[in-house]
Amino acid sequence: MNYAVIKPTDVANGPGVRVSLFVSGCTHHCRDCFNFEAWDFEYGQRFTEQTQEELLQMLSPEYIVGLTLLGGEPLEPENQEGLLPFIRRVKERFPQKSIWCFTGYDFEKDVLGKMFPASEVTRELVPLFDVMVDGKFVAEKKNLRLKFRGSENQRILDVKESLKAKAAVWCEGFR
Repeated sequence: MNYAVIKPTDVANGPGVRVSLFVSGCTHHCRDCFNFEAWDFEYGQRFTEQTQEELLQMLSPEYIVGLTLLGGEPLEPENQEGLLPFIRRVKERFPQKSIWCFTGYDFEKDVLGKMFPASEVTRELVPLFDVMVDGKFVAEKKNLRLKFRGSENQRILDVKESLKAKAAVWCEGFR
């Protein structure tokens, strides 16, 4: 797996000060994507053990409230395989810090409907997330007033509650 960018202090992609990892590789190719360079799976740098250690160090200060995964597309199958061991380590070392995942996939249709039945990696990875912002960016629904999402079709979901309900459950305070 490759990554495009790491932001050690990010306040735009989730609440509080967060560390953000922008993975490379995306097959959605949304019109007017802000990060189209990261569509290419070979873009950026290799996601190595050293990269993971550096991210864990970035996450260690108390003022960092969590990790945000963006892209590219974190839920592309090859990216899930690259992320799973790292996300396990994050949860083990920092259980109090939240993990947000931005994905162009739809939670019910794609994640639950296709990925969960087909992939053990998805079944292990997704429950490690606290929040998922789902849905492709739709240029015609772009709204700059939205908090933590780019277009009105996207949702900010409570992953644990959504998995229990087997349906999308919005995070409190974000609807």
